[in-house]
Amino acid sequence: MSNGPRTRRTRGASAVLVALAALATAGCGDNDDDGGPAINERPAWLGSVVQRDYDGASDDLLTAGLGAAGLQSAAGPAIANPAAPTPAELRRLAIHSNYRAIVDTTAAGGYGTVYGPTVDAPADIVARDGRIAGTEYTAYSDDGSGRQNVTLVVQVPAGFDPARPCVLTAASSGSRGVYGAISTGEWGLKRGCAVAYTDKGTGGAPHDLQADTVPLIDGTRAPNAAAGNAAHFRAPLTGSDLLALNAATPNRFAFKHAHSQRNPEKDWGRFTLQAAEFALWALNERFGAALPDGRRERRFTAGNMLVIASSISNGGGAALAAAEQDTAGLIDAVAVSEPAVEMPASPGVTVRRGAQDVAVTGRTLIDFTTYANLYQACASLSPALAAAPARAFLATAQATARCQSLADKGLLPGVAAASTTAQQADAALAALRGYGWEPESDALHPSHAAFEIASAVSVTFANALARASVADRLCGYGFAATSATLDATFGRPVPLGSAAIAPLYATGNGIPPNGGIQLVNENHPGGPLRDLFSVSPSTGRADLNLDGANCLRGLLTGTDAQARALQAGLDETRRNGNLGGKPTVIVHGRADALLPVNHTSRPYVALNRRVEGNASRLSYVEVTNAQHFDAFIPLLPGYDTRYVPLHAYLFRALDAVWANQRNGTPLPPSQVVRTVPRGGTPGAAPALTAANLPPISADPAAANRIGVAASTVTVPD
Repeated sequence: MSNGPRTRRTRGASAVLVALAALATAGCGDNDDDGGPAINERPAWLGSVVQRDYDGASDDLLTAGLGAAGLQSAAGPAIANPAAPTPAELRRLAIHSNYRAIVDTTAAGGYGTVYGPTVDAPADIVARDGRIAGTEYTAYSDDGSGRQNVTLVVQVPAGFDPARPCVLTAASSGSRGVYGAISTGEWGLKRGCAVAYTDKGTGGAPHDLQADTVPLIDGTRAPNAAAGNAAHFRAPLTGSDLLALNAATPNRFAFKHAHSQRNPEKDWGRFTLQAAEFALWALNERFGAALPDGRRERRFTAGNMLVIASSISNGGGAALAAAEQDTAGLIDAVAVSEPAVEMPASPGVTVRRGAQDVAVTGRTLIDFTTYANLYQACASLSPALAAAPARAFLATAQATARCQSLADKGLLPGVAAASTTAQQADAALAALRGYGWEPESDALHPSHAAFEIASAVSVTFANALARASVADRLCGYGFAATSATLDATFGRPVPLGSAAIAPLYATGNGIPPNGGIQLVNENHPGGPLRDLFSVSPSTGRADLNLDGANCLRGLLTGTDAQARALQAGLDETRRNGNLGGKPTVIVHGRADALLPVNHTSRPYVALNRRVEGNASRLSYVEVTNAQHFDAFIPLLPGYDTRYVPLHAYLFRALDAVWANQRNGTPLPPSQVVRTVPRGGTPGAAPALTAANLPPISADPAAANRIGVAASTVTVPD
């Protein structure tokens, strides 16, 4: 293949003519009136840009100077003054903590052999222990209000080849900050691609309401009044409202995803596209010819730049949203892992596993997560799950109380209030299966319940979709540090020291419980208490705040102002399934208990086929023995024996779309990849080998082929 600039591959003769016409006019659209060269125009939404060069030794783009060995180390990089870390210290800590939050960094789990900074990297990167020299550009996507301020980062490796230009987009995973997809960016940086990151309107650092300090773009903190429009996030409160809130509920925090009152999810696609546009602007500033007036010629356009949209989880959903919204033809291909996708209210699709139609599919994240929040803790007490990973970490007394409260309220069909806990738990587990969770997810429920994952996600997304103010205390929830002292103060909100708050830009995931900040039940009868130990007023039990969980669930069907606001916000986030014929590979773990396949990837594949028909170029790869949290594999004994790293298959999906775009290699057909668990002793599983991770097949066996026809996806058992 020619080494010249890549021209977009299009479909059909008419599409070719359109592409040629676009290329022919690309040099004219931004021309000066005298017919001069196209100018690299700065996007109107782009704020002030900070540019920093990294030498690939003392500091770098991928490992922040830590190298592959430093990322592998459980000990985070040192902070000289924990109460006031520098921007460089925060960046280094953010890269270290966000990489490790997504990837299993143990050698036995595949780090250093299957993935990692030195795997499949050029010799010079291997020699530097994975450090990649280059330039980093940072700016806000700014609407002028000081309230949007979405962080964008573009990394341009020193090995970027202007003759074969490429960009990889990587929106942050979960509710993390801008480096939340650094482990995805690894793939692009090692291939010499620029990587365009966005935090998509989320982030780990809160507004400390009591001290009234806010994070800035580099993670450092400043007084709210001094920060002005430079604040990354401040809760939209008047001065009097803040005083009243602090007087009524001191020591609380607000987080951007939950409390910006902007419903950021509706714009995740737009922010991902803006990250790609920022990358093109930065690359033209760097490589475009200098003009006499100091401006730069526009060398790269959507027509001659390969752009692949990627990421995982919420970031993967953002990539799919961007592909749907890409009216300018900026994105060439998509490769995502375990994406969060909000289906239409009536998608008109069927999901079939084997010969059986799945009864409940295509529900939205707030729907299935609030359902999990109701039932998961009780289900975890099922005798069938006694040996599940992290079962011992579950708050057993509270989970038992949850089971009884569910039975008392008639929320366990077919189970009487006088039934045993085991019967109640079995019924709760059956309810989860009946609502779309696969049996392969069963063993994950106890660990998810123990770490309050469903409650954390439910509270954050409910607030975000409803555009609720932190002062609203939606469904009686707040965010605060709580006392761990075993006396009368236990579980009560307390101040959080500056040394704990300062690094949250780097270490926080933006969705408490996290970083010392807990969920608080503001409606606990004795006054605000940590949610995990609180009592529901309607039951009088410490049942994991069933009243709060019921309230969150009720917002989906309620008719009051908050419910209507959530329902309207949810409708703003629904996707349409039209990827415009872009070559796309989605990989998803069959056992995923956070984003179940029956509510996300499977119905989305069917929706895409219903919308695009034979023009669809979407391949779906479902991986057995894979789940949502690769980073849990070395941390929770029993994950290591059961689950393989899904991250390996994201990289294989990226390899597939790369080969398709660079060499014309067909994408692999939709298929189930049947992996082999490591087995052995929980906590000491044998090392991962190639035998555990079969390749994505170019010609899968009939028993592994996923069928997609009309509006139905059929996944083999």
